[in-house]
Amino acid sequence: MAQKCDICGKGKSVGMQVSHSHIRTKKTWSANLQPVKALINGTPKKIKVCTRCLRSGNIQRNV
Repeated sequence: MAQKCDICGKGKSVGMQVSHSHIRTKKTWSANLQPVKALINGTPKKIKVCTRCLRSGNIQRNV
């Protein structure tokens, strides 16, 4: 399963971690994904959504 938001497509981002002695190593940051039951086309579905989409109200939660 991909680590991507089903709404906006946000996923992993890559970069370099720089230590105090300036040794650079590759590092990945994961999006903060939450499993949510949401209404999609009127039917409840379980999807992975980033917290930015949850907070902004891009989806309608099915409680």
